[in-house]
Amino acid sequence: MAEKQLLKIKKLREEAVLPERKTPGSAGYDLCACIAGDFTIEPGELVILPTGLAAEIPEGCAGMIFTRSGLGVKHGIAVGNGVGVIDSDYRGEIHVGLRNNSQIAYTVSPGDRIAQLIVMPVCLPEVVEIEELSETERGAGGFGSTGI
Repeated sequence: MAEKQLLKIKKLREEAVLPERKTPGSAGYDLCACIAGDFTIEPGELVILPTGLAAEIPEGCAGMIFTRSGLGVKHGIAVGNGVGVIDSDYRGEIHVGLRNNSQIAYTVSPGDRIAQLIVMPVCLPEVVEIEELSETERGAGGFGSTGI
């Protein structure tokens, strides 16, 4: 039987909230803001908020920080760089970059769920330089080349 993988988390501050999946079918672990008081993100503003946590991502995986769908769709609050990546050898504090894409200021309170962490396997093939790539039906066709 394969050994159970563990997501090892270290609290860097007592008030930090451990990541948690809210339902058995949840893919992501909620990441919460570890801040001293309410923090307002103005329209168009990009901020970086601490979680108060460090993690040991299993080898062969990466931690991906995604927008929480409710924050993104209802409030325009999204992970600022699209998807954050936590490498398996990173041991520092996890921070979440958030951008307010709406026209309304949004206030984050201590302990609010601000993003979700999904641990995913990564493929790490060896890089080899070659002279020619194999042929495919699509070839070099780019954006929109296969239709709408």
